Amino acid sequence: MVKYVFITGGVMSGIGKGVTAASLGKILQSRGMSVTAIKVDPYLNVDAGTMNPYIHGEVFVTEDGGETDMDLGTYERFLDINIPKDHNITTGLIYLSVIGKERKGELLGICVQIIPHITNEIKNKIRSITKKSKVDCTIVEIGGTVGDIESLPFLEAARQMRLEEGSRNVINVHVTLVPVLEAVGEQKTKPTQHSVQELRRIGIQPDAVVVRSEIPLKDEPRRKIALFCNIEERAVFTSPDIKSIYEVPLILDKQGLGDYLSDRMNVKLKKPEWKNWRNMLEGFTDPKYEIKIAMCGKYAELADSYVSINEALRHAGAINNASINIDWVETEIFENKPSRISDLENYHGILVPGGFGSRGTEGKIMAISYAHKQNIPFLGICFGFQMAIVEFARHIGIVEANSAEVNPRTEHPVVDLMPEQRAIEDKGATMRLGADKINLQSGTIAHRLYGKKMIVERHRHRYEANGEYLDRLQEAGLIFSGKSPDGLRMEILELKDNQFHFATQFHGEFKSRPNRPSPPYVGFIAASLKRALELS
Repeated sequence: MVKYVFITGGVMSGIGKGVTAASLGKILQSRGMSVTAIKVDPYLNVDAGTMNPYIHGEVFVTEDGGETDMDLGTYERFLDINIPKDHNITTGLIYLSVIGKERKGELLGICVQIIPHITNEIKNKIRSITKKSKVDCTIVEIGGTVGDIESLPFLEAARQMRLEEGSRNVINVHVTLVPVLEAVGEQKTKPTQHSVQELRRIGIQPDAVVVRSEIPLKDEPRRKIALFCNIEERAVFTSPDIKSIYEVPLILDKQGLGDYLSDRMNVKLKKPEWKNWRNMLEGFTDPKYEIKIAMCGKYAELADSYVSINEALRHAGAINNASINIDWVETEIFENKPSRISDLENYHGILVPGGFGSRGTEGKIMAISYAHKQNIPFLGICFGFQMAIVEFARHIGIVEANSAEVNPRTEHPVVDLMPEQRAIEDKGATMRLGADKINLQSGTIAHRLYGKKMIVERHRHRYEANGEYLDRLQEAGLIFSGKSPDGLRMEILELKDNQFHFATQFHGEFKSRPNRPSPPYVGFIAASLKRALELS
């Protein structure tokens, strides 16, 4: 029978449920099980597409065009699989489906309630995804923290599934925090005890607890957690702070999590195969070089806004035997104090990521211009690609060049709204989303990086390079080395005379893996490493 593992979290948000869920999946995968993952988000949004990344974290785009929670990106990177958009289940999505059925008359004569109608919809969704995925095990991460009112229907659905599928087929893993009081150095277990008590009050007894802590869990706190949470000592695991998140599966498996899950599921699994994973990890844990990257954006204060980019940089760093130090630079600083642009001289590479709106835009253009003129390796992603077009247009004398998104009245909209977007009024899930084919021009940096003439990458945008200006830009030296198969949509730009001045309309970071990094990021980090060695 199919196995289900529900991951819940307690004490506080942001303690690493996503990494734990992905690591648990990797542990089972290493033993020969086919695995997929689902992220449950208790908010009322139908998807993550209209959320502010500063509040919610980045919007991860799936191959099939879903705008999802960033944890799906974590699952993809660990498990090295493409996860479809329907694997992100939200309260809004569930209620929309149930209310739609009620409006169509499918529930005539019925008083529609949270139990059983909402919980049944949740269970049906999880089972349907599992059946379609044809896997041995589905990991279901329930977002939020136990005790939040928003997550109660999902926890109730998980409770019911345990009864319906059997205790051998539904495993509950609870992720909590054990803080350390600095004054005495003592690991405090009370937050974990209270969190599990709340979970049990809801009707779920965890089979295992994974504790997040700065240091490995000591014997006495482990005994306390086992005693007061009513679980075996061997079912208490710890995930301490480490250099790389990709070490977590090995750390948990070394403590016996894989064997414990095998026992709880009553399945005989093969011996885990970690050789390739360990080889991959060497580049993350023992790098020879150090590279400083300036991330020039407007959500710079929160690293989760750019989590896929951060990971893609680290993937590329590992393959180049380098650690990546990222400084998040708010580009409004350059607008308010133009002299501060010279701060970028101290970096080995400059990256301008995606984003929306006009705030900080001129500062981004200033950063791109500085990279252009000083021949500092530059990588632009999505909006960064568009601003690189604006910068080059101004560089060659189109002084008023701009994006119509930033200035709808600009005299020279070198970046304009895509034609198919003009009649669209709804904002949710209406951008150009998901994977599309791209043809690469022979003899270019893009072609060298990818090593093939046709690629497939993921997109999320409404604006694009304006076709009316392409001839003028290309005649002046801007190379569009990647284009849509019909040749009408510009996908990659580069400059011949700079060591690395490269930008993509697509988001290569969404397909980057620790063992298979995104080619644009590899090229960017290689060029940045060259600059670092020249400056040292």
